[in-house]
Amino acid sequence: MTREVTEVTHLEDGGRAGRRQRLSAVFRAWRTRRHEHAPPTVDTGSPAPEPVPGANTLWRMRTTVKDEPGSLAALCTALAVQQVDILSLQTHPLAEGTVDEFLLRAPGELSASALTTAVRSAGGSDTWIERADAHDLVDAPTRVLGLAARTALDAAELPLALRQLLGRCTIRSQPAPADGDRVPGSLPVEGALDDTVMRLRAPEGGVITVERPYLPFTPTEFARARALVELDARLGPRVPRGRDVLTLAEGSDITVRRADTRDLQAARAMHERCSARTLKLRYHGPVGDADRYLNHLLSPRFGRTLAVQTASGRLVGLGHLLWDGDETEVALLVEDAWQRRGVGAQLLARLVAMAVEAGCASVYAVTQASNTGMVAAMRGLGLPLDYQVEEGTLVITARLGEPVATPAGELGNASAP
Repeated sequence: MTREVTEVTHLEDGGRAGRRQRLSAVFRAWRTRRHEHAPPTVDTGSPAPEPVPGANTLWRMRTTVKDEPGSLAALCTALAVQQVDILSLQTHPLAEGTVDEFLLRAPGELSASALTTAVRSAGGSDTWIERADAHDLVDAPTRVLGLAARTALDAAELPLALRQLLGRCTIRSQPAPADGDRVPGSLPVEGALDDTVMRLRAPEGGVITVERPYLPFTPTEFARARALVELDARLGPRVPRGRDVLTLAEGSDITVRRADTRDLQAARAMHERCSARTLKLRYHGPVGDADRYLNHLLSPRFGRTLAVQTASGRLVGLGHLLWDGDETEVALLVEDAWQRRGVGAQLLARLVAMAVEAGCASVYAVTQASNTGMVAAMRGLGLPLDYQVEEGTLVITARLGEPVATPAGELGNASAP
């Protein structure tokens, strides 16, 4: 299975959803066409690659068997008859029966349907199968420990860690109600599992909803996800402390660092120093609404934020990497006095480098056709670009490949915000 980490959706009432309502109807249609809830379990509609003689194929497979002696042995025998090697096995006990999860190495000419038929003949039911890759060769305990370590270092890793833990899924973060009730609805302390949907208490008081409509969650997966969220809650707000100090062409020093909701006051102050045109180009709507978006944008639940500050500590730029469905959005805001000095280009290059590190296949920017600075910054990445222009709304999508270099010497040379 290709474990990409971009298939994560985060929604917040009054946040980005409200901003999108102000975009053109055609742009909304474009977004609808591009976003799918979840891929099919086996058949994606595209032709399968031709098998290479002598080659093997990795598969991930789940099937439900009766919880009785000999059930697993019958499955293993059926797979052995098909010359299939079992590389790893996990069992997920249920109230009735057991879900066996296999990582298999099969002859290249053996199809998914043939494997499913063999498993069914051996007593397996509700069988699900898909292609795997080399990343799946890492055993489950090692993978979970790695995800826990990443989450411990950076609160923004929680959505990605859940995505990698559970596979293709949709993750939505619902904030706590404004009336002070920390848990929306009647969610129990331990969360809730309902077939293909799990709901967990978010560390900040809201609810994290995870949906995987093509494959039900098991109690074991629910327990793992809950443990990861509980770890995040115990550790509290945190971002990596790394800072890059860079020198602009005219000699001014700036610092690029990670930011979160603790930078809310400084971000609001930067808004006050920005012109109405700059805010409108960034938020695509009434300037008076700009401050409403900051809590959402700075929250590690919805992505990662980079801040640019001067030697005096004043915030002059923000760059956001936002998990959005099966894609990832990048967005920039640079204070007017610091535009056209390469600050935006440097922010964007770092955001894209983080997207590559996270395994994202592409990033996109939503702007206006008149925003020449953002267009220049995207072109400056040196990546293949796709342009969608409708009624003044410009969506630029960059396909990611090799990591984007961000040498300090290039700062100040790009014509960007």
